[in-house]
Amino acid sequence: MKFISVTFLASVLAVAVRADVDWSAHQWQKPGSDDSRGPCPGLNTLANHGFLPRNGKNITVQNILDAVNDGFNFRPIDIMVVAAKVALLSTDNVNYVTLEESGLYGNIEHDASLSRSDFNLGDSIHFNETIYQTLASSNPGVDYYNITSAAQVVEQRLVDDKIANPSLINTIKEITFRTRESAFYLSTMGNVTAGTAPKKFVDILFREERLPLEEGWKPSPVAIDDSNFPTLQSAVFNATTWEPSGTVKCPWIRDQPEGPVFFM
Repeated sequence: MKFISVTFLASVLAVAVRADVDWSAHQWQKPGSDDSRGPCPGLNTLANHGFLPRNGKNITVQNILDAVNDGFNFRPIDIMVVAAKVALLSTDNVNYVTLEESGLYGNIEHDASLSRSDFNLGDSIHFNETIYQTLASSNPGVDYYNITSAAQVVEQRLVDDKIANPSLINTIKEITFRTRESAFYLSTMGNVTAGTAPKKFVDILFREERLPLEEGWKPSPVAIDDSNFPTLQSAVFNATTWEPSGTVKCPWIRDQPEGPVFFM
């Protein structure tokens, strides 16, 4: 098997910064009954606004890189190339993935989500308000979420999951995804440097899978990239007291929909 470096992939899958996004062409539309949506509110939002195919199908790695850049000014190349390439492992198609396919458990989809149930507990694809209340009720008394509250939410979701899900998987892979997702909503809906985001913007992103343009949100004026995003993610991670738990100790992933678990 030949291994291709992330640096090489990043150079091949270069993302051009678009300063001329025509927002009139990216109005929010509710997905139809035949449209594909997955467990990631960010990608679902990009499809609802037409940065990704609105039907959520036939999505390429380059589609994802362009969409997060154009919609969120988000371009940590190393992180996004790996995530997008891993998403392709959730389908037998070598070039395309649907948003629903990206929710294959054990790939990017993981336990103790901020807004979805665990795979072993039911519906891990669609938004769950009961679960989201952990985030929605955090940082009381102020109108923003921050690094401290984000870390507390990650920890509380894990506490709840240890009780609810006897099959919980909680390795370094899962906590990396959880803290990365927390840094994502703080940076794209707020300020990547300060690590704060208005609650109303974050709540709309999760609950409605919509960019809160009408409420005053704008994409970050500072590119969210490899120079600042990993710092924010590390801050969230370091604010937790995470330790691995459960019977699975090693990071793992599925390398095809029907394939065996591959331990890293």
